[in-house]
Amino acid sequence: MPESSPSASERPAARLTSLDALRGFDLFWISGADSLGHAALGFASGPISHFLADQLEHVPWEGFRFYDLIFPLFVFMTGMSQVFSLGGRLEAGDRAAALGRLFRRALVVYLLGVFYYRGFTGWENDIRYLGVLQRNALAYLGAGILFLHLRPRQLVYATVGILLGYWALLALVPVPGVGPANFNPDTNLAHWVDAHFLPGRKWNGAHDPEGLLSTLPSVATALLGVFAGLLMRDASKSPFQRIRTLVIAGVALLATGHLWGLVFPVIKGIWTSSYVCVAGGWSALLLALFYWVIDVKGWSLWSRPFVWIGMNSIAVFMASNLVDFSRMAERLTGGEVGAFVEGIGGKGAAGLLTALAASGFSVWLAWLLHRRKVFLRV
Repeated sequence: MPESSPSASERPAARLTSLDALRGFDLFWISGADSLGHAALGFASGPISHFLADQLEHVPWEGFRFYDLIFPLFVFMTGMSQVFSLGGRLEAGDRAAALGRLFRRALVVYLLGVFYYRGFTGWENDIRYLGVLQRNALAYLGAGILFLHLRPRQLVYATVGILLGYWALLALVPVPGVGPANFNPDTNLAHWVDAHFLPGRKWNGAHDPEGLLSTLPSVATALLGVFAGLLMRDASKSPFQRIRTLVIAGVALLATGHLWGLVFPVIKGIWTSSYVCVAGGWSALLLALFYWVIDVKGWSLWSRPFVWIGMNSIAVFMASNLVDFSRMAERLTGGEVGAFVEGIGGKGAAGLLTALAASGFSVWLAWLLHRRKVFLRV
């Protein structure tokens, strides 16, 4: 695949460079850029630096920060990419082949997720059946089945139905043994379902932020990406029309999510419907920005490292955690090197160098794979 693509108005069905760049930008934060940000902000003080530092941490429960966007943005792009990967087969009338690819990819990503969280070493009690990659696989599968069988207007109804249905479950159904429905940690219906029906290891002990019931609204997140993909693949739309639609949709989703959040709080830990809207709104706005800058204006040089990562996202994601780039960076920049850097740059300089090296390993791996034309896809 070429490193840069023609104008989206000329080749709307082609893989968008902006999509690869946005995916790489998203994964860059997962693979070490958050530590880099904290290290860089350590040199500053004041309310602005504290605010920016907070954005690189998850909200404890209710609310929304930049770091709460990383995961749903990836799910959003997963839904978007399936329009390009499966749409051609669907238009050719080969739905069976599209379904086959959908199920194979979902299964491989799910099994990679199980392996990522220590595999099958403990058989029943040590397996994390649901996690980040597993949720991505299930959201991809659910949205893909709907995409391959429903028309766009029906997909809208399905998305709205999922979001309203999930809200009704959590807001109206009493929690057995607890009492009335609530959105509190530990006592909400989603966590009760995990505690009683999700086997294996759970991230929070008794329940999991990627649990059973909260998988339902993650399908809606992927469906928002499907709508974005349909828009970007529509040859009748000009670049301006695509950008305008993404911006309007993004603002509308943000408004809907925050207003809904007054009665159904924005909570990543149980992936509330209001959280889906807020994250979807920011995802649409980021896509509009990247598309305008990279594919429309042609300002793409700065985005090359992100494109390298985005085109090998699964490989970089697995490697950044299995290999532990942070520990490798500490071995290179610690000891006398770290002391020397601290002596020149002051307190915190060694930590910044370590974080920079850890992030550099991810970019270097992505560059190496790209240069050798090795693209690990499932």
